[in-house]
Amino acid sequence: MTIKVTIWNEGRHEQLHKEVQEIYPDRIDGAIAAGIANPDFEIRSGTLDDPHEGLPDALLNDTDVLLWWGHMAHEEVSDGLIDRIQQRVLKGMGLLVLHSAHHSKLFRRLMGTNANLSWRETPQGDLERIWVVNPAHPIAEGLPPFFEVNASEMYGEPFDIPQPDELVFISWYSGGEVFRSGCTFQRGRGRIFFFSPGHETYPIYHDKTVHKVIANGIRWARQTHTDGRILENWHRAEPIHTRPA
Repeated sequence: MTIKVTIWNEGRHEQLHKEVQEIYPDRIDGAIAAGIANPDFEIRSGTLDDPHEGLPDALLNDTDVLLWWGHMAHEEVSDGLIDRIQQRVLKGMGLLVLHSAHHSKLFRRLMGTNANLSWRETPQGDLERIWVVNPAHPIAEGLPPFFEVNASEMYGEPFDIPQPDELVFISWYSGGEVFRSGCTFQRGRGRIFFFSPGHETYPIYHDKTVHKVIANGIRWARQTHTDGRILENWHRAEPIHTRPA
């Protein structure tokens, strides 16, 4: 069955910064879309400056898995859009939160925390070694025991998130830091996967192993069945059992 994937990219760095334009001439969402393209995915995209902030209701409601990338304009995303996405996740839409989207309104809303961490960005980047700590997890399918990103932005612990449901990846950086770089959560019926590698000034979204992780994450996050009850606040006027007279 085809998975309807929507890649939401804030899209501001590509407009404003020449070095980002050179690395991602088709924008970050374009690089991700090209990297994960396969017959199983129907891929659409949107940006913050598109009509309806890139996610009109018709598109959002037709999305099985949403990918979210943002960095410099988190606060410009309307609360109304965050409300709608949150409800879609609770009803079963999958969500992949990528790199600096850890500080997005959306991720902080779903986590209930500030999602703060330590970070370091240098011109040459840090070597990031991503260890697969849960090799039996579907997101780890087809991956080696570890893989490396030669130039990455350092994200370090402590990371202000709830205890993940599952930890799939831990990153080590050449500066000595470690980070929970691949975590899963469930909110309502929706599955959430946070994956940290992906800074805008490094060509990380051209990396084939990163593409593999994202594609695996999409397949995992898609709701596996749609016949379960979506919980709402309801009035149960009659008890299930009554006491004998």
